[in-house]
Amino acid sequence: MRLILLALALGAASAFAFEPTGWWPLLPVAFAVPCELICRSKTLVRGLLVGWAFGVGQFAVALNWIATAFTFQSNMPAWLGWVGVLLLALYLAVYPALAAGLAWRFGRANRVAMVLILGGAWAVTEWLRGTVFTGFPWNPAAAVLVSTPLISMSSFIGTYGLSAFVVLLGGTVWLEYYRKWFPLVVILAVTALVWLLPTSAVPSDPLTIRNVRVVQPNIGQENRWDPGFADLNARRLATLSGPPTAEPRLVLWPESAITAPVQDERQRAQASAQFERTRAAAVVGPGDRLLTGGIALSSADGSTITGAANSVFVIGPGGQILGRYDKAHLTPYGEYLPMRPLLSAIGLSRLAPGDTDFTPGPGPRTIDLGLPWGKVAIQLCYEIVFSGQVVDRSNRPSFIFNPSNDAWFGRWGPPQHLAQTRLRAAEEGLPVLRATPTGISAVIDARGNIVKQLPWRAAGVIDAVLPPAANARTPFARGGNAIPVLLGFLLLIGGIVLGRRRG
Repeated sequence: MRLILLALALGAASAFAFEPTGWWPLLPVAFAVPCELICRSKTLVRGLLVGWAFGVGQFAVALNWIATAFTFQSNMPAWLGWVGVLLLALYLAVYPALAAGLAWRFGRANRVAMVLILGGAWAVTEWLRGTVFTGFPWNPAAAVLVSTPLISMSSFIGTYGLSAFVVLLGGTVWLEYYRKWFPLVVILAVTALVWLLPTSAVPSDPLTIRNVRVVQPNIGQENRWDPGFADLNARRLATLSGPPTAEPRLVLWPESAITAPVQDERQRAQASAQFERTRAAAVVGPGDRLLTGGIALSSADGSTITGAANSVFVIGPGGQILGRYDKAHLTPYGEYLPMRPLLSAIGLSRLAPGDTDFTPGPGPRTIDLGLPWGKVAIQLCYEIVFSGQVVDRSNRPSFIFNPSNDAWFGRWGPPQHLAQTRLRAAEEGLPVLRATPTGISAVIDARGNIVKQLPWRAAGVIDAVLPPAANARTPFARGGNAIPVLLGFLLLIGGIVLGRRRG
């Protein structure tokens, strides 16, 4: 029991390695101690419990922002949010438990083998966590390294490969305690090799000057349903966006910037939707484009709502819709209620108002905005955390737009979301433009560095030149998650082979 409680406490402490505190060395150090605890476990069940307790502690603390979302609705008691955080942590901890169990089963007789197996299993189980039951890959271990030069390794080995590196780094700290220095030399040599390998070059300056304006209106979720909000919001967005200028520009608004339907197939509501588009287009000049979040409603009979989509619209002069992207990775309990008949019967509901669940879109797509803007991939809010699933690989874009509504997610959620967005930029070798209502909005270059950002809970705009994309696809952009998963299995197999030798 002492081992389990220690693992739980270490997991809770390791949560502070992630944003917003960002004490990243905590995570490798925290991984060193579970290696010892797994090694001391006398049975497989105890080894599994060490990994599970570590995961529960980390997820329960790091995902505290989920409880904040429950404070912005009135259909369920706010304390239910903390129940949700705990239940989610109990489930997500299954994946660290699997990694710890594999390390105990095949590596307990050889410490070096156990570290290799734990690192490989961590990469594979993080990938599984982002896949099973639609996936929840939030806060991979790699996210703690976004503020370090090591983020560049994700362009080769992806997020899950970089997570394996974090675990191996912690394992080598543990091995140093037993004076096994050779693994540290190997991991440093491999890191240097990956760093020195030629990658896709990113031009220092863009060949084409494309002016972008990211708008952050700072209207919180608590005000979204106030009387007169739509008019207040429209005025604030228009004021921050400014009038059209002589130079063409790309104006970027957040997710759900327009709360009324932007597109509506019901006959009686089409004039209202046209009004919203025309009002938004007041900031759009002849050569401009506006990308804004909004809702699209479908109707089979022209009278009743038969479907809804959380969308991003490309709006041109006069309110013309030039393109539309529908969110594919919907957020459970936020945009749809799983098992609705059962959960509705016991009093549960979506966090967002309404009984019509959103319909998922077809997945990543590229929209051509025309000259001089080029092609954009759109990832709405939560979608950006899914490594390897953010762009259409058959039609590579010039940049990624990530509108989000992080106003639900308290102080911890937005910086964690931003960190994972930076990983996507570095993996794909593409700049990312991020617009949120309350922050953190940012312009991110193709290496994952923040060019400009707006702080949390501040109104303002970012005026910038769109950073250039990498000249060619990064290795990860070509191979996707096949690379980190293969790396994970190679570490697993190598550790199992080595584990046959006692040491």
